[in-house]
Amino acid sequence: MVGSKDSSQLFDGLLFHRIFQTFRMSIQPTKLIITACALAVICLAGWIMDFSRSVVATGDGVTELEIYLKAPAGVQEFITQNKEFTKERKGVFSTLWNFSAAKFKGAVGSVFDLDIPGVVANITSYVKAVGWSLWYHPVYCIIFFIITLAVISISGGAICRIAALQFARGEKPGLTEAMRFSIKRFTSFFTAPLAPIGIIAFIGLFIFLLGLMGNIPRAGEILVGIGMPLALIAGALIAVILIGAAAGLNLMFPAVAYDGSDCFDAISRSFSYVYARPWRMGFYTAISAVYGSICYTFVRSFAFLSLWITHWFLQVILWTGNSSGDANKLVAIWPKPEISTLLGSSKPLATNWTESVAVFLVHLCVLVVVGLVVSFIISFYFSANTIINSLMRSKVDNTAREEIYMNFDEADVEAAGIERKSQREQPSPPSEPEPNSSAADS
Repeated sequence: MVGSKDSSQLFDGLLFHRIFQTFRMSIQPTKLIITACALAVICLAGWIMDFSRSVVATGDGVTELEIYLKAPAGVQEFITQNKEFTKERKGVFSTLWNFSAAKFKGAVGSVFDLDIPGVVANITSYVKAVGWSLWYHPVYCIIFFIITLAVISISGGAICRIAALQFARGEKPGLTEAMRFSIKRFTSFFTAPLAPIGIIAFIGLFIFLLGLMGNIPRAGEILVGIGMPLALIAGALIAVILIGAAAGLNLMFPAVAYDGSDCFDAISRSFSYVYARPWRMGFYTAISAVYGSICYTFVRSFAFLSLWITHWFLQVILWTGNSSGDANKLVAIWPKPEISTLLGSSKPLATNWTESVAVFLVHLCVLVVVGLVVSFIISFYFSANTIINSLMRSKVDNTAREEIYMNFDEADVEAAGIERKSQREQPSPPSEPEPNSSAADS
């Protein structure tokens, strides 16, 4: 009896099992609606910007991104050779989207295989792809990054706020309440990821100036030697900020949602959690990654099963051929979905305009299903990090999980609800007896 009680207390003290609440929180319709709308806005912006088609590609589909990953020095030569002689062009967004989807799938598979080098390799390839886009398409990336960060600041802030209230108080705020909070705190959400970049650039400016002074004849090398200790200190500060930003970036939005912090307070909290308890932070992150991979596989399998069942029942009863007669009509407008490719590995075989319209409508419906799977991933990411932030907050700051920032409007609503509840629970005062009619007559 005592042993089971002690083990239960030890299990509660570890707190990591609370991360397993993430799936139930992530699948909430309100969060999926927010993430789906944000994903639609981002994809629409990328689709519109992809009309520029600035990515050079060959006729067989080889893009400059693939050349960059194999041999970065040969990208410029590849662009020069194929820019004038091929009409094959792709957009930056579509190129990165397809590449990121493949690397995400590879990373999830590596997690299940317990292949840590495989996970690192997929993440490294994704980081290199982002570096390629920034180096060869800087204007596109800056514009798209600002749009994406603005959308994520509103949607991600709302999801973190809902998750914080759910985890702290068991409340389920509505869509408008969560969006109103994220809009009010938009500046904090938007600037929190940017502030470390600004700080690094500011510190690095001193190193640049020292290097610039090194170009002075004769005196330059002496100035570099004298200023080297300060440069090394600045480099160490940049390294500290880089590590803290990379490891604590996922805690910045939850810090604003939980504590109503500004951007600098969110950065301070995330950095302190990473450096105060790095092993605990890494353990929570690893648990959420493994659990998230399992949940993603379940959701993706459910989506595939739904699509496959629908396709099978349609195929049983829809036996006529397409307009050209070389394929089944269903195969012509909707390729069979596969577990690896929910959209289908083959291309539609539509020939006339009615089949083309059917292809568009069916493809749109399948895209909605795929979008919901991606929306779940985003919702899980923000919900899991909100829980991790709460657990680290209780360990490092010794703050109770139930303590959460309430803005003025929410506090008034809560106080009014408590007052109404107390009024209902209070017993009504006894009614005074009516005066006797005889006494009244006298």
